[in-house]
Amino acid sequence: MQTTSVTLYSLEYKEAKTYLYAALFVAGNIVLPQVCHLLPAGGPTWLPIYFFTLVGAYKYGWRTGLLTAVASPLANSLLFGMPAAAVLPAVLLKSCLLALIAGWTAARFRRTTLLLLAAVVVAYQTVGTLGEWALSGSFLTAVQDFRLGVPGMLVQVVGGWAFLRWILRR
Repeated sequence: MQTTSVTLYSLEYKEAKTYLYAALFVAGNIVLPQVCHLLPAGGPTWLPIYFFTLVGAYKYGWRTGLLTAVASPLANSLLFGMPAAAVLPAVLLKSCLLALIAGWTAARFRRTTLLLLAAVVVAYQTVGTLGEWALSGSFLTAVQDFRLGVPGMLVQVVGGWAFLRWILRR
């Protein structure tokens, strides 16, 4: 198993860098879903709105991740109508869970591995699915990410790990 030692930050809300990085990750979370939505069922399959939230929270801390987690779905919904207003609460819940879990994991373990990123993705999806079930009242709706989004979860793990490694070389 490959372990990568990374310089991880926990930026504060009073730092301008927190907002700069969050804005960059939000931009990524706006562009990537637009590209994925060119494919049939691109959003539910590839789960692109979560990718840069994972990277931002893991590298720059839960605050940067949380800003990204809230602003990305809201901006996408306002600009493009996706995610639809009906599913926006569930997407926001999962995004926020991802930011908090990724930020905590990075701070706790101070390294990135495929296993740690897989644990982050499984944790936020599992807890988020329970929350979505409570919000929607539909088990089938709640487990959609596990039924359709496994490719997206794998991209989050492997792509997130690769992107974090790439950031280190900059």
